[in-house]
Amino acid sequence: MTSVAEFVARLREIDCCAVSDALDSLGLKGVVSGLPQRSGAGRIAGQVITVKLGIGAPPGGPPRHLCTTAIENGGSDNVIVVEQRTGIEAGSWGGLLSLGAQVRGIAGVIVEGPARDIDQSIEMEFPVFARSLTALTARGRISEQATNVPVEIGDMVVLPGDYVIADRSAVIFVSPADISRVLAAAERIAAKEEEMAKHISAGQPIGTVMGGNYERLLDR
Repeated sequence: MTSVAEFVARLREIDCCAVSDALDSLGLKGVVSGLPQRSGAGRIAGQVITVKLGIGAPPGGPPRHLCTTAIENGGSDNVIVVEQRTGIEAGSWGGLLSLGAQVRGIAGVIVEGPARDIDQSIEMEFPVFARSLTALTARGRISEQATNVPVEIGDMVVLPGDYVIADRSAVIFVSPADISRVLAAAERIAAKEEEMAKHISAGQPIGTVMGGNYERLLDR
């Protein structure tokens, strides 16, 4: 049986466009656009730990600073995914959280909402993808409602344990039930594109190389 670490390692070797094409070929959804990379360089991939932020006191138990539970439970094969869709401008992630996540080896964070202290995250080269940026604190505005519950990112419902890949093209989520066949399709597509690139680099006319090949790229 393939392990989470093996799936994550394979996912890191391909880009979002190949994964998007694989989803198309399988009739699956998962692409979320408009979450630009605000810090760090290169793609990230991992298994998701989710955080849901909202308004008011957290339900039950002592309050904790937002996202700290996710960080303490994460590692190198994880990406933290935060939902903050309250409509309130308030930082859903910040510089100290980036430092804490980096110390744990966490691959990066994806925020459906505003992030702050982005200059600190840039300086430490920690990958942050966020819908927007702000200087406003979460203090007195929003709080953590739950960790590892379903969250809404773009038009996708993301579950704890889903897989994610993110680069400058998009953020893409894949369920554990689909990851094996999505990876196989994406790797096949990436290999075809690499072969086409070799022919173009060798001087073959791009129209000849791409002609029928591009339209049949998703064929098995």
